[in-house]
Amino acid sequence: MTSSNELTDAPSRPENLKQLKESGWQSRNVKQEIQENFMQMLADGEETFPGMIGYEDTVLPEIHLALIAGHDMLFLGEKGQGKSRMMRMMVRFLDEAIPYLNIPGCPVHEDPYHPITSVGKKFVAEHSDEEIPIAWWKREDRYAERLAPGTKFADVIGEIDPAKLAGGVSMSTEEALHFGLIPRMHRGIFAMNELPELDELVQVGLFNMLEERDVQIRGYPVNFDIDLVLLFSANPSTFNRSGKVIPQLKDRIGSVIHTHYPRQRDIGIQIMEQEADVNMEGPFPVVMPYFIKEVLEQITEAARRSKFVDQQSGVSARFSIANYATVIASARHRGILLNEKPSVVRLSDLGHIYASSLGKLELDMMGSHQMSERQVLDALIAEAVGTVFQEYIQEHGLEQIGEIFQKGVKIEVGDLLPSEHYSDRLQRVPPVWDRAFDMNASEVPAMRASCVEFVLAGLYALDRISRAQHHGKITYEFE
Repeated sequence: MTSSNELTDAPSRPENLKQLKESGWQSRNVKQEIQENFMQMLADGEETFPGMIGYEDTVLPEIHLALIAGHDMLFLGEKGQGKSRMMRMMVRFLDEAIPYLNIPGCPVHEDPYHPITSVGKKFVAEHSDEEIPIAWWKREDRYAERLAPGTKFADVIGEIDPAKLAGGVSMSTEEALHFGLIPRMHRGIFAMNELPELDELVQVGLFNMLEERDVQIRGYPVNFDIDLVLLFSANPSTFNRSGKVIPQLKDRIGSVIHTHYPRQRDIGIQIMEQEADVNMEGPFPVVMPYFIKEVLEQITEAARRSKFVDQQSGVSARFSIANYATVIASARHRGILLNEKPSVVRLSDLGHIYASSLGKLELDMMGSHQMSERQVLDALIAEAVGTVFQEYIQEHGLEQIGEIFQKGVKIEVGDLLPSEHYSDRLQRVPPVWDRAFDMNASEVPAMRASCVEFVLAGLYALDRISRAQHHGKITYEFE
């Protein structure tokens, strides 16, 4: 995406103010720049936020309107909903590069036509256009982000510099100041994550930025016409809590963009696969049946409804992503040890997702005071397996499966058992299992083993068979 205001060929870019004026470059404030570039991208049919799956009809239209309106934005939603990613993607709508005054001692990237600091104004006034050097600020460098907890006023707004005072500079002058991130991002984008956790004094500074677009440090009204887009993120449970965000700051945020978790399981699976970005090929290839992906995403969906999980905190998409990578790693590990190519992911591989899950679930202390995090996860896995299994297997199919086994039959499964172990034990009941394989038909022993485990786990989830677990191996018994 290239705007008419861009000089994309770096070697031919102007190097002084005279050349810049002759090139026809026009100065724009950053909101106008983003607005015009965005509207051109929209008119050209380009994808505005690539990779943001599931937001096409909900979140993205609201962002589009906010960009066209020239609003500062707050992204409001639980963790793991892509808030930070969308803020970072705003740089797509900036020019490839913009010119600035390349002069020593200037604390900001000055607009060559409209300098705001005393250093910039003085230099331009005292030199001819040919003597004023120009450099170019790349779009990716025009974005800065800060996490609110621990952030001080000096970090984002600025502070009086003691070293400059010691050198004889007057405390009431601009030269005595050390600028924070916000003034230094003049003509760029600044994002603040977890706004409600920001110190109230800093919130006042941000309020002043949104209201007057100037900076006041230690009571000195140093009036800079700061050109900036401000973005914020927050969790609804803290943002809506009285006293966490000052009302004046809330009132001056142009648009509030509400994010959400995937509303369909298949959307969640698409996000999981995209974000995990795991190579399934290579010297030890791995295949993952679709029903395993469904179970993994269903575990996350179950957690988002569970009374044992703190729903105000939410369950991040990273929960699914980390578990997806873990079960693939478990299958690949088995393939390496047993020389199975390809190795197929089984439900027994879910026995390893404790490491990638624990810590990502925040328990509700009122609902889970008698359950450990591990016990909650076990319950979520069982619920998810049962839900997905019932979608695949009709009731009459369950009856046929149960009737095949004589009382006392036991079947052992485990993530390190060879695939042939399953087919050897189940040779005498192929018709029933073949019916179950309709979910992912295959003659490959490793795929067969995965399907068998799914049916056994599903029967157990529906209380049709019993199960015993010992040293990583699970034995299912038809009683």
